[in-house]
Amino acid sequence: MPLLPDSVQVFERGWLSSNNILLHGRDDTALIDSGYVTHAPQTLALLRHSLGERPLDRLFNTHLHSDHCGGNALLQAHYGCHTAVPVSEADKVRDWDVDALSFKATGQQCERFGFDATVSPGDSLILADLAWQALGAPGHDPHSLIFYCAQEGVLISADALWENGFGVIFPELDGGSGFAEARATLDLIASLDVSVVIPGHGRPFDDVQGALARAYSRLDYLASDPVRNAQNAVKVLLKFLLLERQRIVLADVPALLQGMPLFGEANRRFLHQETLALADWAVSQLLKAHAARIEGEYLLNEV
Repeated sequence: MPLLPDSVQVFERGWLSSNNILLHGRDDTALIDSGYVTHAPQTLALLRHSLGERPLDRLFNTHLHSDHCGGNALLQAHYGCHTAVPVSEADKVRDWDVDALSFKATGQQCERFGFDATVSPGDSLILADLAWQALGAPGHDPHSLIFYCAQEGVLISADALWENGFGVIFPELDGGSGFAEARATLDLIASLDVSVVIPGHGRPFDDVQGALARAYSRLDYLASDPVRNAQNAVKVLLKFLLLERQRIVLADVPALLQGMPLFGEANRRFLHQETLALADWAVSQLLKAHAARIEGEYLLNEV
């Protein structure tokens, strides 16, 4: 694993929960992203093991997809931690507008939480006794932030850049713009002096140029035919359901997908298929990728 400052600790969580980044300062502690709600007890256990008797003083979210903020409520209840969210999401959280937030659209859960402050692109922060800058990173999510420490060359990239790709370009699915924004975010990352990336999912990595090259190639592929982005989103939505539930009755898959507004928008705008046929296609894609298997009447998750 690439070397990180001793004060920066990464809990790599897989693909239902985002990674959690714990920053140990002399005078306070902070966590960036809290994972999915069903994994919140495990998140708390990891923190308690690492922090010991120290409190968690601050909590930040790179963006408010459920896999990045689902542990907020439990951590707030346990630690009373000061919480900061991206500035453009503040009103939605204050009003708990589930239509404006992404949870309802994707058929995912998130326990209601509050916030104490906001973070805007360009803000400077001291975390783990290091200077960090919050940068706007639209594309996957129009409100996403990434955090950059120039002194150590560390980038906390959320879902803007992974070792192999990036998160689904969701704005494109419901009539918004996302491809151009994702490219601008990759250009921004390419302009930084980064030696190690802590992604929202997957291990930290130091082959930054290789990751950027793969991400640009992936973005070119998706943007050249937006149907591909819609198809990818459908597969991801079904996989997330499977990660959460571990098994789903095959006959229930069409209704579960149809219950997600984002699935309906993606199908209406790009795919134009009967729900049953599209559900069958999504299942077949997960089977082909060895991301699921069928046993009797059930679709089972495969890691």
